[in-house]
Amino acid sequence: MNAPDRYERFVVPEGTKKVSYERDTKIINAASFTIEREDHTIGNIVRMQLHRDDNVLFAGYKLPHPLQYKIIVRIHTTSQSSPMQAYNQAINDLDKELDHLRNAFEAEISRHSERFML
Repeated sequence: MNAPDRYERFVVPEGTKKVSYERDTKIINAASFTIEREDHTIGNIVRMQLHRDDNVLFAGYKLPHPLQYKIIVRIHTTSQSSPMQAYNQAINDLDKELDHLRNAFEAEISRHSERFML
């Protein structure tokens, strides 16, 4: 088949930045973040987390082309925040949520495995 190996779609090439930032020159407090080697999974999670922030006026993402393995996240914020602050806050909040989810999952696994070990 002519398609590249699946793992290549998610491995960032050497010398390529995972996330790049581009300010919007036409709209104040707006910017685009290009996230390399990601797809709808990360795009939708980040977008939904950004929507939880009261200072975010708009948050959306797109895949420029199905054969380009990157997403572009667009953020427009109020004057009380900046797109960079909103993006960093969303990523930190998601990191905390995923840590909590992993810990709860591991606690349930150990709780059930102890029951079966008896």
